[in-house]
Amino acid sequence: MATRLRVPAPSLLVVAGIGVGLLPGVPAVSVSPELVSLLVLPPLIYAASIDVAVPELRAVLRPVVVLAVGLVLVSAFAVAVVVRHLVPEVPFAAALVLGAVLASTDPVAVSALARRLQLPPRLLTLVQSESLFNDATSLVLFRVAVSVAVAGASGGPGPLGIAGQFVLLGGGGALIGLAVGVAVAYLRRRTEDAVLETLIALITPYAAFVLAELAHASGVTAVVAAGLWLGSRGVRLTSGTVRLQVETVYSVLVFLLESVVFAVIGLQLPGLVRALPDAGFVGVALAVTGVLLLTRILFLIPFGLVRAEPGGRRPWPSLAVVWWAGARGVVPLAAALSIPETTAGGAPFPERDLLLVLAASCIVLTLVVQGFTLQPFVRRLGVTDDPARTAAEEALARHAAAVAARDRLRELLHAEAVPSFVADGMLRTLDPHSNYFDKEEFDEMKTDQRS
Repeated sequence: MATRLRVPAPSLLVVAGIGVGLLPGVPAVSVSPELVSLLVLPPLIYAASIDVAVPELRAVLRPVVVLAVGLVLVSAFAVAVVVRHLVPEVPFAAALVLGAVLASTDPVAVSALARRLQLPPRLLTLVQSESLFNDATSLVLFRVAVSVAVAGASGGPGPLGIAGQFVLLGGGGALIGLAVGVAVAYLRRRTEDAVLETLIALITPYAAFVLAELAHASGVTAVVAAGLWLGSRGVRLTSGTVRLQVETVYSVLVFLLESVVFAVIGLQLPGLVRALPDAGFVGVALAVTGVLLLTRILFLIPFGLVRAEPGGRRPWPSLAVVWWAGARGVVPLAAALSIPETTAGGAPFPERDLLLVLAASCIVLTLVVQGFTLQPFVRRLGVTDDPARTAAEEALARHAAAVAARDRLRELLHAEAVPSFVADGMLRTLDPHSNYFDKEEFDEMKTDQRS
């Protein structure tokens, strides 16, 4: 249905999940955060990270870092202030827990939504990379806020403790992920069996995640680091045939897991709402979602004032896409579900049910509203990649591949390493592709591509 309606499948799955959850007789759906974090997150985040082009990432690294750290902190405190003002019975520490949960965009949701868009490579990398890197900041802040809320009057970690947790979670996770990536690259270079290589590729994100969590570091950051390392070296690790098989298996796995997890997000919301005594959360949920969008656009405005695109144009359309692509999803849901039920003194965690409903409501709102409107919004702004340029790049790539194959085949024929009748048949197939452009047209297209 999503394909026929030309809408993102994650958004439609959330709506379908809510519809099924509202049917009479359907039991409340509850999924443990450990199940989501351990089984679902690692392969989805790994698949999103290996899709990021490292050269493009270097070009946008500075704004990514600013958004992943500065915007997350500002968003978390803005949400905490709004919740504290609208619901006075929620302590500030508990409100900050909700802010930390919702402060970061979700790599799974953003990648799933961005996959349908024909964005320019640099803009697509910025959107995906921000969602990958901002989890470390939000998870550190989440753990600190939870520790303060659980400790109650006894207080929580000081500034040095917070800095130490940030280094341990983010830096430790990145180091473990890089170590796993190096080890996996070593194994895959020495493996020629396609089934075994596929198995190694499937185990890699789980190994990085589990090792990082056992070391009390960020498993999400470890998976991102391993994915970026291996994704930048994929061509040198295995043959093209094996890469195609691994990509096919991962495509099926990602499709299944995304389908399940976004449907579960929709299914869980009705059960969480029924647990509340009243429906006063609706206005608070809308206010929280609104402050997230407002904070995000206010934080992006300075980028448009200090940066300029080629030709001196201001990048307002591109920044508008970055603003509207900030959906929440699986990672915030897993974090919200992991909020403890009691404090250190044994008392119930302050307004935990309300915080869960607000988190789930905000996630659903961003997935549905931004998900359904993102593609027409991007088209309206005119920032989609030029189809003619994409077709020209593909033609250049096919031409270069045909020329390389023809030259290599002639070398093999000259060395009598291949039967002549086989080589002649293949050369007749390759010659039309290798001679597709004349010399002047080919040089002109390459010049346009570089510019």
